[in-house]
Amino acid sequence: MTAMTPGTWNLDATHTDVDFTVRHAGISKVRGTFNAVEGSLVIGEDRNASSVKVTIDANSIDTGQPDRDGHIKSADFFETEAHPNMVFESTEVRGDAAGEFVLAGNLTIKGVSRPVELKAEFGGQTVDAFGMTRAGFEATGEISRKEFGITWNAPLQAAAGGVLVSDAVKIQIDASFVLPAEEGAQA
Repeated sequence: MTAMTPGTWNLDATHTDVDFTVRHAGISKVRGTFNAVEGSLVIGEDRNASSVKVTIDANSIDTGQPDRDGHIKSADFFETEAHPNMVFESTEVRGDAAGEFVLAGNLTIKGVSRPVELKAEFGGQTVDAFGMTRAGFEATGEISRKEFGITWNAPLQAAAGGVLVSDAVKIQIDASFVLPAEEGAQA
């Protein structure tokens, strides 16, 4: 992140995707996205003074199937009435933060916080056609649903074995951050 302008950057939700993939019935994949996300990225003079915090509205889940989305919002999965948000707060950046790096942090889902690591890539910093200073990142990772207390499942037929929903959830994030005009003007 040393190539970025120091300051507090705001997540541009309209140019950010927070997606996931989970194996269904052991033979196919279900994909989804969260449509409401907010956050900030603080870039310090050195990497150790940098951090990111992102809040995801769990009710904004969209798998393309309203009935499935309703089930995922229920107590079987996210229990969004009691736990409407998921939060990621970074704790460490390892590697070449100007290119590929590991972003370590704590992820809280359904009131349970666990350490996670995301493989990340800095896409660069630029000034767009409207004079806004922007930076982009991609990040991927995998979590265990069970580690967050999300254990609902249904067994498959005995001959097939296994369960309906895999424990492993793959995460894919494409994020865009914008430096407020007063900080970007100093760059």
